[in-house]
Amino acid sequence: MAIATINPATGETVKVFPADDAAAIDRKIGEAEAAFQALKSTTFAQRAEWMRATADLLEAEADGTARILVLEMGKPLPQAKAEVLKCAKNLRFYADHAEGFLTDKPLNDPSSVGASRAYAVYQPLGVVLAVMPWNYALWQVIRFAAPALMAGNTGVLKHASNVPQAALYLDTIFERGGFPVGSFRALMIGSPEVRSVIEDRRIKAVTLTGSEGAGRSVAAIAGEQIKKSVMELGGSDPFIVMPSADLEAAATTAVTARVQNNGQSCIAAKRFLVHADIYDAFAQLFADKMTALVVGDPMDERTDVGPIATESGRSDLAELVDDAVAKGAKVLVGGGAVDGPGWFYRPTLLGELTDDMRIVMEEAFGPVASLYKVADREEAVRIANQTDFGLSSAVWTTDPDEEAAFIRELDAGAVFINGMTVSYPELPFGGIKDSGFGRELAAEGIREFCNVKTVWKA
Repeated sequence: MAIATINPATGETVKVFPADDAAAIDRKIGEAEAAFQALKSTTFAQRAEWMRATADLLEAEADGTARILVLEMGKPLPQAKAEVLKCAKNLRFYADHAEGFLTDKPLNDPSSVGASRAYAVYQPLGVVLAVMPWNYALWQVIRFAAPALMAGNTGVLKHASNVPQAALYLDTIFERGGFPVGSFRALMIGSPEVRSVIEDRRIKAVTLTGSEGAGRSVAAIAGEQIKKSVMELGGSDPFIVMPSADLEAAATTAVTARVQNNGQSCIAAKRFLVHADIYDAFAQLFADKMTALVVGDPMDERTDVGPIATESGRSDLAELVDDAVAKGAKVLVGGGAVDGPGWFYRPTLLGELTDDMRIVMEEAFGPVASLYKVADREEAVRIANQTDFGLSSAVWTTDPDEEAAFIRELDAGAVFINGMTVSYPELPFGGIKDSGFGRELAAEGIREFCNVKTVWKA
């Protein structure tokens, strides 16, 4: 795949970028290693000053940067600007909290281990490779980079090949904020070069956000090299609605949860499990709100849903829908590609799903929602847990016993009650099963790429 900006709203190739050769890759990793030697000895206060300056740059440049995101992957402009500003918030969060998260942890009673003092310290590992996707081309990177750099690590980025301008922006932003030269470097490479980068002895760990297949491949290579890895992979998140829910609020949130980022989000709600007692009422509300969405130019602030980011992505989505329809699924709203230039797909709601349909088990990466009628909580949990994914989930209920049961029984990295899944700097983020392992954000995220060193003193 060429490293190129291709406007998904038109299909036009805007610019092609040259790939890094072996010498350039070696130089950039070398710069990151040299920067680590400088950064690891700086204070948290100094890193925080640089991190806040980087946040200032992001905020000052938010309008232009947002347009790059729209041009390269097609998300609506207001969502793109919100992504940029969320990145700045994350930078400030770690500037404020990194030192507290990584403070030495003393053993309350060191005599229990025969010591006068015993404690754990958190120390950076070195250069970390980040393999990142196009769907949140800034946020996915910043949510790794902010804690990594505040811990004293440096990073090299292998970004998705269809967001090269976002990658090059990230290549400079931390240096412009004051971090040592080379603290974060973008490698302009394709997927085949990832193995050799992981095998480089200067790379100490790897993190990946992306598909299950990419995660299996990268995690296997990291395992061969005995290098720490964090994997945030796909999801087919359930959105469960019970009779006590506020149906109007639930339906409004359901639409946003499904079509945010043009439906191309691992944490987007994808399977809507609705109790039989309220199924018809909820289905009508959901269908009406999906029908009202405006599909069009993502640069137009009135647009709700832009194009699928790649032509192959739209083809994959269409195959899932076509397979379901051929096996008896009912199209309640939309269905099919939009005629004309670009890679648009109509917001779609499918009902009457059966287990032989691919979409029941596979992730639909686009504005396609699957609607299920469930008899009770037990059936909702069974269907929610039947896929191999376990990223997040949402439950709408005002019954305290139901709430507690869903929190206990759902196989997921998160449960959101009467809301939609959102990633916050303050809360750990990640999944279980085929949705990956490890955590990003919060204290857990900054500790993933630290050496937890035990100190014992007689």
